[in-house]
Amino acid sequence: MPFALTNAPTTFQSLMDKVFHSQINRFVVVYLDDILIFSKSMKEYMRHLEEVLQILKVAQLHLNLEKSEFGRENVIYLGHPLSAASLEPEAIKVEVICKWPQPTNVHELHSFFGLVSYYRKFVPNFSIIAQPLSRLTSKNVSYTWDGKCTTAFQALKEALASQPVLRIADPKLAFVVTKDANLYGTGAVLQQDDGDGLRPLEFYSKRMPSHKVAASTYMRERYALREALDHCKHYLLGRHFEVFSDHETLKWIQAQNNRSTTLTRWLHEIVVYDFELRHKKGCYNRVADALSRHPEYMTCLVGSYDLRKNLKEELIEHTAKDPELNPILEQIRADPSSQPDFHECKGLLFRRYGKHDRLCVPNHEPILTHFLDLAHGRSGHFGFEKTYGNRLQKFVWPGMKGMARKFVTECEVCQCIKLSWQKPYGLLHPLPIPDGPGESLSIDFTDMGKKSRNGNSQVMVIVDRFSNFLNLIPLPPHAPTDLVIKEFKKKYILQCGPPKTLVSDRDTRFISADWKDFTSQIYGIKLKMTSGRHPEANGLAEEINQTVIQLP
Repeated sequence: MPFALTNAPTTFQSLMDKVFHSQINRFVVVYLDDILIFSKSMKEYMRHLEEVLQILKVAQLHLNLEKSEFGRENVIYLGHPLSAASLEPEAIKVEVICKWPQPTNVHELHSFFGLVSYYRKFVPNFSIIAQPLSRLTSKNVSYTWDGKCTTAFQALKEALASQPVLRIADPKLAFVVTKDANLYGTGAVLQQDDGDGLRPLEFYSKRMPSHKVAASTYMRERYALREALDHCKHYLLGRHFEVFSDHETLKWIQAQNNRSTTLTRWLHEIVVYDFELRHKKGCYNRVADALSRHPEYMTCLVGSYDLRKNLKEELIEHTAKDPELNPILEQIRADPSSQPDFHECKGLLFRRYGKHDRLCVPNHEPILTHFLDLAHGRSGHFGFEKTYGNRLQKFVWPGMKGMARKFVTECEVCQCIKLSWQKPYGLLHPLPIPDGPGESLSIDFTDMGKKSRNGNSQVMVIVDRFSNFLNLIPLPPHAPTDLVIKEFKKKYILQCGPPKTLVSDRDTRFISADWKDFTSQIYGIKLKMTSGRHPEANGLAEEINQTVIQLP
Protein backbone atom coordinates (compact mmCIF):
# COMPACT_ATOMS: atom_id res chain seq x y z
CA MET A 1 0.00 0.00 0.00
CA PRO A 2 1.79 3.19 -1.16
CA PHE A 3 2.11 6.12 1.28
CA ALA A 4 1.17 3.86 4.21
CA LEU A 5 -2.21 4.59 5.85
CA THR A 6 -2.84 7.69 3.75
CA ASN A 7 -4.32 5.57 0.96
CA ALA A 8 -5.88 2.90 3.22
CA PRO A 9 -9.53 3.87 2.45
CA THR A 10 -8.88 3.98 -1.28
CA THR A 11 -7.05 0.68 -1.24
CA PHE A 12 -9.78 -1.04 0.79
CA GLN A 13 -12.54 0.37 -1.44
CA SER A 14 -10.65 -0.87 -4.48
CA LEU A 15 -10.49 -4.33 -2.90
CA MET A 16 -14.24 -4.38 -2.19
CA ASP A 17 -15.04 -3.20 -5.72
CA LYS A 18 -12.91 -5.99 -7.11
CA VAL A 19 -14.42 -8.65 -4.85
CA PHE A 20 -18.03 -7.66 -5.66
CA HIS A 21 -17.51 -6.43 -9.23
CA SER A 22 -20.23 -8.74 -10.61
CA GLN A 23 -22.79 -7.90 -7.89
CA ILE A 24 -22.42 -4.13 -7.47
CA ASN A 25 -25.47 -2.19 -8.71
CA ARG A 26 -27.29 -5.48 -9.37
CA PHE A 27 -28.18 -6.23 -5.77
CA VAL A 28 -25.20 -4.94 -3.77
CA VAL A 29 -23.96 -1.49 -2.76
CA VAL A 30 -20.56 -1.30 -1.07
CA TYR A 31 -18.90 1.65 0.64
CA LEU A 32 -15.73 0.60 2.46
CA ASP A 33 -16.90 -1.98 5.03
CA ASP A 34 -20.63 -1.18 4.71
CA ILE A 35 -22.39 -3.73 2.47
CA LEU A 36 -26.03 -3.19 1.53
CA ILE A 37 -28.05 -5.97 -0.14
CA PHE A 38 -31.35 -5.02 -1.79
CA SER A 39 -33.90 -7.50 -3.15
CA LYS A 40 -37.50 -7.58 -4.38
CA SER A 41 -38.62 -10.50 -2.19
CA MET A 42 -37.48 -12.50 0.79
CA LYS A 43 -36.78 -15.53 -1.40
CA GLU A 44 -34.59 -13.45 -3.69
CA TYR A 45 -32.95 -11.84 -0.66
CA MET A 46 -31.91 -15.19 0.80
CA ARG A 47 -30.32 -16.15 -2.51
CA HIS A 48 -28.46 -12.84 -2.68
CA LEU A 49 -27.33 -13.13 0.94
CA GLU A 50 -25.98 -16.62 0.37
CA GLU A 51 -24.03 -15.42 -2.68
CA VAL A 52 -22.53 -12.47 -0.76
CA LEU A 53 -21.50 -14.66 2.18
CA GLN A 54 -19.87 -17.15 -0.16
CA ILE A 55 -17.89 -14.36 -1.84
CA LEU A 56 -16.70 -13.05 1.52
CA LYS A 57 -15.65 -16.55 2.54
CA VAL A 58 -13.60 -17.05 -0.62
CA ALA A 59 -11.97 -13.61 -0.19
CA GLN A 60 -11.24 -14.41 3.49
CA LEU A 61 -13.12 -11.35 4.70
CA HIS A 62 -14.94 -11.61 8.04
CA LEU A 63 -18.24 -10.06 9.18
CA ASN A 64 -18.92 -8.58 12.61
CA LEU A 65 -22.20 -10.27 13.55
CA GLU A 66 -23.00 -7.68 16.25
CA LYS A 67 -22.93 -4.88 13.68
CA SER A 68 -24.87 -6.79 11.05
CA GLU A 69 -28.59 -6.64 10.33
CA PHE A 70 -30.51 -9.10 8.14
CA GLY A 71 -33.90 -9.05 6.46
CA ARG A 72 -34.76 -5.46 7.40
CA GLU A 73 -37.28 -3.32 5.47
CA ASN A 74 -35.80 -0.11 6.92
CA VAL A 75 -32.11 0.53 7.53
CA ILE A 76 -29.80 3.46 8.22
CA TYR A 77 -27.14 3.42 5.54
CA LEU A 78 -24.41 6.07 5.32
CA GLY A 79 -26.37 8.53 7.44
CA HIS A 80 -29.70 8.04 5.61
CA PRO A 81 -32.79 6.18 6.87
CA LEU A 82 -33.60 4.11 3.80
CA SER A 83 -36.71 2.16 2.87
CA ALA A 84 -38.26 0.81 -0.31
CA ALA A 85 -40.24 4.03 -0.75
CA SER A 86 -38.20 6.92 0.61
CA LEU A 87 -34.86 8.41 1.61
CA GLU A 88 -34.32 11.02 4.32
CA PRO A 89 -31.49 12.51 6.43
CA GLU A 90 -30.62 10.85 9.70
CA ALA A 91 -32.33 12.54 12.65
CA ILE A 92 -29.20 12.51 14.84
CA LYS A 93 -27.15 14.28 12.16
CA VAL A 94 -29.92 16.85 11.61
CA GLU A 95 -30.04 17.54 15.35
CA VAL A 96 -26.28 18.14 15.35
CA ILE A 97 -26.66 20.60 12.46
CA CYS A 98 -29.52 22.46 14.17
CA LYS A 99 -27.45 22.89 17.36
CA TRP A 100 -24.29 23.93 15.49
CA PRO A 101 -22.95 27.22 16.92
CA GLN A 102 -22.17 30.16 14.66
CA PRO A 103 -18.73 29.62 13.05
CA THR A 104 -16.11 32.12 14.18
CA ASN A 105 -13.49 31.38 11.50
CA VAL A 106 -13.06 29.77 8.09
CA HIS A 107 -12.00 26.42 9.59
CA GLU A 108 -15.22 26.12 11.62
CA LEU A 109 -17.27 27.21 8.59
CA HIS A 110 -15.64 24.48 6.48
CA SER A 111 -16.62 21.92 9.15
CA PHE A 112 -20.25 23.10 9.05
CA PHE A 113 -20.29 23.08 5.26
CA GLY A 114 -18.83 19.58 5.18
CA LEU A 115 -21.71 18.16 7.21
CA VAL A 116 -24.58 20.18 5.72
CA SER A 117 -23.37 19.66 2.13
CA TYR A 118 -23.67 15.91 2.64
CA TYR A 119 -27.46 16.43 2.75
CA ARG A 120 -27.64 19.10 0.03
CA LYS A 121 -29.77 16.88 -2.21
CA PHE A 122 -32.61 17.38 0.33
CA VAL A 123 -32.45 21.19 0.15
CA PRO A 124 -33.86 23.04 -2.89
CA ASN A 125 -31.54 25.81 -4.16
CA PHE A 126 -28.82 24.82 -1.71
CA SER A 127 -26.01 26.66 -3.50
CA ILE A 128 -28.08 29.85 -3.84
CA ILE A 129 -29.09 29.83 -0.16
CA ALA A 130 -25.49 29.15 0.91
CA GLN A 131 -23.94 31.78 -1.39
CA PRO A 132 -23.15 34.33 1.41
CA LEU A 133 -21.41 31.56 3.39
CA SER A 134 -19.53 30.07 0.45
CA ARG A 135 -18.21 33.54 -0.36
CA LEU A 136 -16.43 33.61 3.02
CA THR A 137 -14.51 30.44 2.12
CA SER A 138 -13.03 32.00 -1.02
CA LYS A 139 -9.41 33.02 -1.16
CA ASN A 140 -8.49 36.67 -0.58
CA VAL A 141 -11.79 37.30 1.21
CA SER A 142 -11.66 38.47 4.82
CA TYR A 143 -13.85 36.55 7.25
CA THR A 144 -16.57 39.08 8.10
CA TRP A 145 -19.82 37.63 9.39
CA ASP A 146 -22.81 39.84 8.56
CA GLY A 147 -26.59 39.67 8.53
CA LYS A 148 -26.74 37.84 5.19
CA CYS A 149 -24.49 35.12 6.59
CA THR A 150 -26.71 34.71 9.66
CA THR A 151 -29.81 34.47 7.43
CA ALA A 152 -28.18 31.82 5.23
CA PHE A 153 -26.87 29.92 8.27
CA GLN A 154 -30.33 29.72 9.83
CA ALA A 155 -32.04 28.99 6.49
CA LEU A 156 -29.90 25.89 5.95
CA LYS A 157 -30.71 24.65 9.44
CA GLU A 158 -34.44 25.21 8.97
CA ALA A 159 -34.43 23.53 5.55
CA LEU A 160 -33.00 20.33 7.02
CA ALA A 161 -35.10 20.54 10.21
CA SER A 162 -38.30 20.55 8.12
CA GLN A 163 -37.96 16.76 7.78
CA PRO A 164 -37.45 16.56 4.01
CA VAL A 165 -38.19 13.15 2.48
CA LEU A 166 -37.14 12.04 -0.98
CA ARG A 167 -38.90 9.28 -2.88
CA ILE A 168 -37.01 6.31 -4.28
CA ALA A 169 -36.99 6.33 -8.08
CA ASP A 170 -39.43 3.93 -9.73
CA PRO A 171 -38.14 2.88 -13.18
CA LYS A 172 -41.73 2.19 -14.29
CA LEU A 173 -42.79 5.83 -13.87
CA ALA A 174 -41.91 8.80 -16.08
CA PHE A 175 -39.33 11.31 -14.87
CA VAL A 176 -39.85 15.08 -14.73
CA VAL A 177 -37.01 17.62 -14.45
CA THR A 178 -37.71 21.21 -13.40
CA LYS A 179 -34.78 23.63 -13.69
CA ASP A 180 -33.96 27.29 -13.49
CA ALA A 181 -30.98 29.63 -13.22
CA ASN A 182 -30.09 33.09 -12.00
CA LEU A 183 -26.90 35.13 -11.73
CA TYR A 184 -25.78 33.23 -8.63
CA GLY A 185 -26.49 29.59 -9.41
CA THR A 186 -28.53 26.88 -11.05
CA GLY A 187 -31.18 24.68 -9.50
CA ALA A 188 -33.14 21.60 -10.47
CA VAL A 189 -35.46 19.00 -9.02
CA LEU A 190 -36.01 15.47 -10.30
CA GLN A 191 -39.57 14.23 -9.74
CA GLN A 192 -42.00 11.40 -10.47
CA ASP A 193 -45.78 11.25 -10.29
CA ASP A 194 -46.84 8.27 -8.17
CA GLY A 195 -50.56 9.05 -8.42
CA ASP A 196 -50.56 11.60 -5.60
CA GLY A 197 -48.85 14.34 -7.57
CA LEU A 198 -45.20 15.00 -8.34
CA ARG A 199 -42.86 13.79 -5.60
CA PRO A 200 -39.19 14.88 -5.43
CA LEU A 201 -36.47 12.29 -5.94
CA GLU A 202 -33.54 14.67 -5.62
CA PHE A 203 -32.77 18.37 -5.48
CA TYR A 204 -29.70 19.72 -7.26
CA SER A 205 -28.06 23.11 -7.22
CA LYS A 206 -24.72 24.48 -8.26
CA ARG A 207 -23.01 27.82 -7.94
CA MET A 208 -22.82 29.67 -11.26
CA PRO A 209 -19.23 29.76 -12.57
CA SER A 210 -17.90 33.30 -12.72
CA HIS A 211 -17.32 33.26 -16.46
CA LYS A 212 -20.98 32.39 -17.01
CA VAL A 213 -22.36 35.15 -14.78
CA ALA A 214 -21.71 37.95 -17.29
CA ALA A 215 -23.35 36.04 -20.12
CA SER A 216 -26.96 36.32 -21.25
CA THR A 217 -30.02 34.80 -19.61
CA TYR A 218 -30.19 32.32 -22.50
CA MET A 219 -26.62 31.17 -21.75
CA ARG A 220 -27.45 30.70 -18.07
CA GLU A 221 -30.64 28.77 -18.81
CA ARG A 222 -28.92 26.46 -21.30
CA TYR A 223 -26.06 25.92 -18.84
CA ALA A 224 -28.61 25.05 -16.13
CA LEU A 225 -30.31 22.57 -18.48
CA ARG A 226 -27.02 20.90 -19.35
CA GLU A 227 -25.97 20.65 -15.68
CA ALA A 228 -29.34 19.28 -14.55
CA LEU A 229 -29.41 16.58 -17.24
CA ASP A 230 -25.79 15.63 -16.62
CA HIS A 231 -26.39 15.31 -12.87
CA CYS A 232 -29.42 13.03 -13.40
CA LYS A 233 -28.10 11.17 -16.45
CA HIS A 234 -28.07 7.79 -14.67
CA TYR A 235 -31.88 8.13 -14.44
CA LEU A 236 -32.57 9.84 -17.77
CA LEU A 237 -30.37 8.32 -20.47
CA GLY A 238 -32.33 6.02 -22.74
CA ARG A 239 -35.72 7.21 -21.46
CA HIS A 240 -38.28 9.79 -22.58
CA PHE A 241 -38.96 12.47 -19.96
CA GLU A 242 -40.23 16.04 -19.58
CA VAL A 243 -38.27 19.18 -18.71
CA PHE A 244 -40.05 22.24 -17.29
CA SER A 245 -38.45 25.68 -17.60
CA ASP A 246 -39.59 29.28 -17.32
CA HIS A 247 -37.39 30.17 -20.33
CA GLU A 248 -39.60 29.47 -23.33
CA THR A 249 -36.92 30.08 -26.00
CA LEU A 250 -35.20 26.82 -25.01
CA LYS A 251 -37.87 25.09 -27.10
CA TRP A 252 -35.89 26.10 -30.18
CA ILE A 253 -32.56 25.01 -28.73
CA GLN A 254 -31.65 22.98 -31.82
CA ALA A 255 -32.84 25.52 -34.38
CA GLN A 256 -30.50 28.35 -33.39
CA ASN A 257 -27.96 29.37 -36.01
CA ASN A 258 -24.51 30.89 -35.50
CA ARG A 259 -23.92 29.18 -32.18
CA SER A 260 -20.69 29.83 -30.29
CA THR A 261 -18.23 27.04 -29.62
CA THR A 262 -19.46 26.72 -26.03
CA LEU A 263 -23.15 26.57 -26.98
CA THR A 264 -22.40 24.02 -29.68
CA ARG A 265 -20.55 21.81 -27.21
CA TRP A 266 -23.42 22.05 -24.73
CA LEU A 267 -25.92 21.21 -27.46
CA HIS A 268 -24.01 18.05 -28.34
CA GLU A 269 -24.20 17.03 -24.66
CA ILE A 270 -27.93 17.79 -24.47
CA VAL A 271 -29.21 16.16 -27.69
CA VAL A 272 -28.32 12.66 -26.45
CA TYR A 273 -31.35 12.90 -24.12
CA ASP A 274 -34.89 12.14 -25.28
CA PHE A 275 -37.00 14.84 -23.63
CA GLU A 276 -39.86 17.22 -24.29
CA LEU A 277 -39.37 20.76 -23.04
CA ARG A 278 -42.43 22.50 -21.59
CA HIS A 279 -42.78 26.12 -20.56
CA LYS A 280 -43.79 26.74 -16.97
CA LYS A 281 -44.27 30.25 -15.62
CA GLY A 282 -42.86 31.04 -12.21
CA CYS A 283 -40.51 28.09 -11.57
CA TYR A 284 -39.53 27.35 -7.99
CA ASN A 285 -36.13 28.96 -8.49
CA ARG A 286 -36.98 32.66 -8.76
CA VAL A 287 -34.51 34.85 -10.60
CA ALA A 288 -33.11 37.49 -8.30
CA ASP A 289 -32.34 41.10 -9.17
CA ALA A 290 -28.58 41.19 -9.48
CA LEU A 291 -27.66 44.63 -10.76
CA SER A 292 -26.90 47.57 -8.51
CA ARG A 293 -27.95 51.05 -9.50
CA HIS A 294 -25.71 53.26 -11.58
CA PRO A 295 -24.44 55.77 -8.99
CA GLU A 296 -22.38 52.86 -7.64
CA TYR A 297 -21.42 51.56 -11.11
CA MET A 298 -17.84 52.86 -11.03
CA THR A 299 -17.40 51.40 -7.57
CA CYS A 300 -18.45 48.01 -8.93
CA LEU A 301 -15.92 48.38 -11.74
CA VAL A 302 -13.15 49.18 -9.30
CA GLY A 303 -13.95 45.97 -7.47
CA SER A 304 -13.68 43.94 -10.69
CA TYR A 305 -10.91 45.74 -12.56
CA ASP A 306 -7.63 47.38 -11.70
CA LEU A 307 -8.61 50.77 -13.13
CA ARG A 308 -6.01 53.49 -13.38
CA LYS A 309 -6.38 56.75 -11.47
CA ASN A 310 -8.50 59.54 -12.93
CA LEU A 311 -10.12 57.12 -15.41
CA LYS A 312 -13.59 58.38 -14.55
CA GLU A 313 -12.55 61.97 -15.24
CA GLU A 314 -10.99 60.91 -18.56
CA LEU A 315 -14.16 59.07 -19.56
CA ILE A 316 -16.32 62.13 -18.77
CA GLU A 317 -13.95 64.45 -20.67
CA HIS A 318 -13.67 62.34 -23.82
CA THR A 319 -17.37 61.39 -23.82
CA ALA A 320 -18.14 65.11 -24.06
CA LYS A 321 -15.70 65.40 -26.99
CA ASP A 322 -16.80 62.22 -28.82
CA PRO A 323 -18.62 63.12 -32.08
CA GLU A 324 -21.06 60.19 -31.70
CA LEU A 325 -21.66 60.11 -27.94
CA ASN A 326 -21.84 63.84 -27.20
CA PRO A 327 -24.96 64.51 -29.39
CA ILE A 328 -26.76 61.65 -27.62
CA LEU A 329 -25.69 63.06 -24.25
CA GLU A 330 -27.02 66.53 -25.13
CA GLN A 331 -30.34 65.12 -26.35
CA ILE A 332 -30.79 63.19 -23.09
CA ARG A 333 -30.08 66.29 -21.03
CA ALA A 334 -32.63 68.26 -23.03
CA ASP A 335 -35.26 65.49 -23.19
CA PRO A 336 -34.56 62.12 -21.46
CA SER A 337 -37.35 60.42 -23.46
CA SER A 338 -35.68 61.28 -26.77
CA GLN A 339 -33.18 58.43 -26.38
CA PRO A 340 -35.00 55.55 -24.59
CA ASP A 341 -32.05 53.16 -25.01
CA PHE A 342 -29.58 55.51 -23.31
CA HIS A 343 -29.31 57.35 -20.02
CA GLU A 344 -26.76 59.52 -18.26
CA CYS A 345 -25.23 59.14 -14.84
CA LYS A 346 -22.76 61.74 -13.54
CA GLY A 347 -21.42 62.59 -16.95
CA LEU A 348 -21.17 58.98 -18.16
CA LEU A 349 -23.37 57.51 -20.87
CA PHE A 350 -24.96 54.06 -20.50
CA ARG A 351 -26.87 51.95 -23.03
CA ARG A 352 -29.58 49.50 -22.03
CA TYR A 353 -29.46 45.87 -23.22
CA GLY A 354 -32.54 44.20 -21.73
CA LYS A 355 -32.11 44.30 -17.96
CA HIS A 356 -28.40 45.03 -18.24
CA ASP A 357 -26.64 48.34 -18.90
CA ARG A 358 -23.26 48.86 -20.54
CA LEU A 359 -20.90 51.80 -20.24
CA CYS A 360 -20.45 53.63 -23.56
CA VAL A 361 -16.69 54.06 -23.99
CA PRO A 362 -15.55 57.07 -26.06
CA ASN A 363 -13.42 56.53 -29.16
CA HIS A 364 -10.11 57.52 -27.58
CA GLU A 365 -7.27 55.08 -28.27
CA PRO A 366 -5.54 55.17 -24.83
CA ILE A 367 -8.86 54.47 -23.08
CA LEU A 368 -9.84 51.68 -25.47
CA THR A 369 -6.39 50.07 -25.17
CA HIS A 370 -6.64 50.28 -21.39
CA PHE A 371 -9.98 48.43 -21.31
CA LEU A 372 -8.73 45.79 -23.76
CA ASP A 373 -5.63 45.24 -21.63
CA LEU A 374 -7.80 44.86 -18.53
CA ALA A 375 -10.00 42.28 -20.24
CA HIS A 376 -7.14 40.30 -21.77
CA GLY A 377 -3.65 41.08 -20.49
CA ARG A 378 -4.53 41.48 -16.82
CA SER A 379 -7.11 38.68 -16.78
CA GLY A 380 -4.91 35.72 -17.66
CA HIS A 381 -4.37 36.17 -21.42
CA PHE A 382 -7.41 34.08 -22.31
CA GLY A 383 -8.50 33.62 -25.92
CA PHE A 384 -10.93 35.81 -27.82
CA GLU A 385 -14.10 33.95 -26.73
CA LYS A 386 -13.48 34.50 -23.00
CA THR A 387 -12.04 37.98 -23.45
CA TYR A 388 -14.98 39.28 -25.47
CA GLY A 389 -17.75 37.05 -24.09
CA ASN A 390 -16.97 37.71 -20.43
CA ARG A 391 -14.84 40.64 -19.40
CA LEU A 392 -15.94 43.09 -22.12
CA GLN A 393 -19.68 42.59 -21.69
CA LYS A 394 -19.90 45.54 -19.29
CA PHE A 395 -18.84 48.01 -22.01
CA VAL A 396 -19.78 48.96 -25.56
CA TRP A 397 -18.13 50.95 -28.34
CA PRO A 398 -18.29 50.75 -32.15
CA GLY A 399 -16.16 47.93 -33.57
CA MET A 400 -15.45 46.44 -30.13
CA LYS A 401 -15.63 42.82 -31.31
CA GLY A 402 -13.19 43.28 -34.19
CA MET A 403 -10.85 45.35 -32.05
CA ALA A 404 -10.85 42.71 -29.31
CA ARG A 405 -10.13 39.94 -31.81
CA LYS A 406 -7.21 41.91 -33.27
CA PHE A 407 -5.87 42.77 -29.80
CA VAL A 408 -5.86 39.10 -28.75
CA THR A 409 -4.32 37.95 -32.03
CA GLU A 410 -1.50 40.52 -31.86
CA CYS A 411 -0.76 40.08 -28.14
CA GLU A 412 3.03 39.64 -27.84
CA VAL A 413 2.80 37.57 -24.66
CA CYS A 414 0.35 35.10 -26.24
CA GLN A 415 2.54 34.77 -29.32
CA CYS A 416 5.56 33.95 -27.14
CA ILE A 417 4.02 31.48 -24.68
CA LYS A 418 1.21 29.86 -26.68
CA LEU A 419 3.32 27.71 -28.93
CA SER A 420 1.99 25.37 -31.59
CA TRP A 421 2.47 21.72 -30.62
CA GLN A 422 1.37 20.35 -33.97
CA LYS A 423 3.78 17.70 -35.26
CA PRO A 424 5.18 18.41 -38.73
CA TYR A 425 3.35 16.53 -41.44
CA GLY A 426 5.13 13.69 -43.19
CA LEU A 427 4.76 12.62 -46.79
CA LEU A 428 1.21 11.33 -46.19
CA HIS A 429 -1.28 14.11 -45.52
CA PRO A 430 -4.24 13.21 -43.31
CA LEU A 431 -7.58 14.87 -43.75
CA PRO A 432 -7.48 18.44 -42.38
CA ILE A 433 -9.00 18.94 -38.94
CA PRO A 434 -12.33 20.81 -39.18
CA ASP A 435 -12.61 24.31 -37.73
CA GLY A 436 -15.40 23.28 -35.36
CA PRO A 437 -18.03 20.67 -34.53
CA GLY A 438 -20.66 19.84 -37.11
CA GLU A 439 -18.53 20.95 -40.07
CA SER A 440 -17.20 17.59 -41.26
CA LEU A 441 -18.65 14.10 -40.77
CA SER A 442 -17.36 10.59 -41.40
CA ILE A 443 -20.21 8.25 -42.40
CA ASP A 444 -20.43 4.55 -43.09
CA PHE A 445 -22.79 1.58 -42.89
CA THR A 446 -22.27 -1.44 -40.67
CA ASP A 447 -24.30 -4.64 -40.33
CA MET A 448 -25.11 -5.72 -36.76
CA GLY A 449 -25.58 -9.39 -37.73
CA LYS A 450 -28.96 -9.55 -36.01
CA LYS A 451 -32.38 -7.96 -36.30
CA SER A 452 -34.00 -5.69 -33.72
CA ARG A 453 -37.65 -5.82 -32.72
CA ASN A 454 -38.35 -3.20 -35.39
CA GLY A 455 -36.71 -5.32 -38.08
CA ASN A 456 -33.55 -3.21 -38.31
CA SER A 457 -30.17 -4.89 -38.73
CA GLN A 458 -28.09 -2.15 -40.31
CA VAL A 459 -26.73 1.01 -38.72
CA MET A 460 -25.65 4.24 -40.36
CA VAL A 461 -22.63 5.44 -38.36
CA ILE A 462 -22.13 9.23 -38.27
CA VAL A 463 -19.02 10.58 -36.51
CA ASP A 464 -18.22 14.26 -36.07
CA ARG A 465 -14.58 14.54 -37.18
CA PHE A 466 -13.93 17.47 -34.82
CA SER A 467 -15.55 16.33 -31.56
CA ASN A 468 -15.87 12.56 -32.23
CA PHE A 469 -19.56 12.92 -31.34
CA LEU A 470 -21.36 9.77 -32.49
CA ASN A 471 -24.81 9.40 -34.03
CA LEU A 472 -26.30 6.01 -34.91
CA ILE A 473 -29.29 5.70 -37.26
CA PRO A 474 -30.94 2.24 -37.40
CA LEU A 475 -31.93 1.00 -40.85
CA PRO A 476 -33.48 -2.17 -42.29
CA PRO A 477 -31.22 -4.54 -44.23
CA HIS A 478 -30.31 -3.26 -47.71
CA ALA A 479 -31.99 0.09 -47.04
CA PRO A 480 -32.60 1.95 -50.32
CA THR A 481 -31.11 5.37 -51.01
CA ASP A 482 -34.39 7.26 -50.54
CA LEU A 483 -34.84 5.79 -47.04
CA VAL A 484 -31.23 6.62 -46.13
CA ILE A 485 -31.80 10.22 -47.28
CA LYS A 486 -35.06 10.48 -45.30
CA GLU A 487 -33.55 9.13 -42.06
CA PHE A 488 -30.32 11.17 -42.39
CA LYS A 489 -32.32 14.35 -42.88
CA LYS A 490 -34.76 13.61 -40.03
CA LYS A 491 -32.33 12.33 -37.40
CA TYR A 492 -29.27 14.45 -38.13
CA ILE A 493 -29.67 17.47 -40.39
CA LEU A 494 -32.91 18.72 -38.80
CA GLN A 495 -31.34 18.33 -35.34
CA CYS A 496 -27.73 19.39 -35.83
CA GLY A 497 -27.75 21.21 -39.18
CA PRO A 498 -26.04 20.29 -42.45
CA PRO A 499 -22.25 19.78 -42.38
CA LYS A 500 -19.85 21.35 -44.84
CA THR A 501 -18.23 18.06 -45.89
CA LEU A 502 -19.04 14.35 -45.79
CA VAL A 503 -16.28 11.71 -45.81
CA SER A 504 -17.49 8.27 -46.96
CA ASP A 505 -16.53 5.20 -48.91
CA ARG A 506 -17.94 4.38 -52.35
CA ASP A 507 -21.06 2.54 -51.23
CA THR A 508 -23.61 2.42 -54.04
CA ARG A 509 -25.95 4.65 -52.04
CA PHE A 510 -23.26 7.31 -51.56
CA ILE A 511 -22.39 7.49 -55.26
CA SER A 512 -26.02 7.50 -56.42
CA ALA A 513 -27.43 10.54 -58.19
CA ASP A 514 -30.18 10.95 -55.55
CA TRP A 515 -27.62 11.17 -52.74
CA LYS A 516 -25.49 13.68 -54.66
CA ASP A 517 -28.52 15.83 -55.47
CA PHE A 518 -29.67 15.74 -51.84
CA THR A 519 -26.30 16.63 -50.34
CA SER A 520 -24.70 18.89 -52.95
CA GLN A 521 -27.61 20.58 -54.65
CA ILE A 522 -29.99 21.08 -51.72
CA TYR A 523 -27.63 21.60 -48.78
CA GLY A 524 -24.36 22.49 -50.51
CA ILE A 525 -22.44 19.67 -48.79
CA LYS A 526 -19.09 18.77 -50.33
CA LEU A 527 -18.64 15.00 -50.75
CA LYS A 528 -15.22 13.48 -50.10
CA MET A 529 -15.05 9.80 -51.05
CA THR A 530 -12.21 7.40 -50.40
CA SER A 531 -10.51 5.53 -53.22
CA GLY A 532 -11.66 1.99 -53.87
CA ARG A 533 -10.49 -0.78 -51.51
CA HIS A 534 -8.88 1.71 -49.13
CA PRO A 535 -11.14 1.85 -46.04
CA GLU A 536 -8.23 3.22 -43.95
CA ALA A 537 -8.83 6.60 -45.61
CA ASN A 538 -12.08 6.76 -43.59
CA GLY A 539 -10.44 5.24 -40.54
CA LEU A 540 -12.49 7.14 -37.95
CA ALA A 541 -15.81 5.62 -39.07
CA GLU A 542 -14.22 2.18 -39.65
CA GLU A 543 -12.84 2.16 -36.10
CA ILE A 544 -16.21 3.13 -34.64
CA ASN A 545 -17.82 0.30 -36.62
CA GLN A 546 -15.82 -2.25 -34.64
CA THR A 547 -17.15 -0.82 -31.38
CA VAL A 548 -20.75 -0.57 -32.62
CA ILE A 549 -20.80 -4.22 -33.70
CA GLN A 550 -19.99 -5.27 -30.12
CA LEU A 551 -23.01 -3.42 -28.68
CA PRO A 552 -25.71 -5.73 -27.26
